[in-house]
Amino acid sequence: MTHNPEKRPLLKMFKAVPPSYDLLNRILTLRMDEKWRKRAAVECLSGNPKEVLDLCTGTGDLALRLRKSATPATVVSALDYSPPMLERAKIKARKSGIEGINFIHGDVADLPFSENRFDVAGIAFAFRNLTFHNPDRDTFLKEILRVLKPGGRLVIVETCQPTNKLFRSLFHFYMKWITVPIGGIISGHYGAYRYLAHSASNYWNCHEASAFLSASGFSKVKAFPLLGGISAIYIAVK
Repeated sequence: MTHNPEKRPLLKMFKAVPPSYDLLNRILTLRMDEKWRKRAAVECLSGNPKEVLDLCTGTGDLALRLRKSATPATVVSALDYSPPMLERAKIKARKSGIEGINFIHGDVADLPFSENRFDVAGIAFAFRNLTFHNPDRDTFLKEILRVLKPGGRLVIVETCQPTNKLFRSLFHFYMKWITVPIGGIISGHYGAYRYLAHSASNYWNCHEASAFLSASGFSKVKAFPLLGGISAIYIAVK
């Protein structure tokens, strides 16, 4: 089966938002996204892996953090299907003086890697895009499993659902009435932030996401809620 990323409904959005993407991430999460990515990077590098893949790297935040924290012997690769996102990631790496990241333009549905290659795959705030009402989600998971070594880990940091009903209602209110207007005004792309708010408010809770990962073929799945469950880190073992 051939997969054409140009036909993916979210690609146009991720070609349009890069100029304001990082700024809005920091504003809308009150910089907590940086703290959560840092924790995800620590989990990715646990056990001193030889090869790490940052899936859907976007503007490269997780990849840059991995490269800065990993040993020189660790190979760090970063893949995304949006050329403007990748270009911004490369610029950020150059400006930060960070070298040694293999930036790759590619599609998670057809990863350009051999089987059993990576010790760890990380993905920061993009797993929802791969799985929320996405007809290709099973293909994505099969490909991720294919390129991970036996015993390899998938480390995910993603939005979640707070367990407390009041806190969950406040989270949904914030997404609809704060994220959409601010994101739309600053980026000029209201549709992108309407999608963000809708998908984040209707996405899985920790139990549902863990069950999906287990059903997709991972043998062990652990979930760690962050800030009352607004986000979570998942560690899934092949």
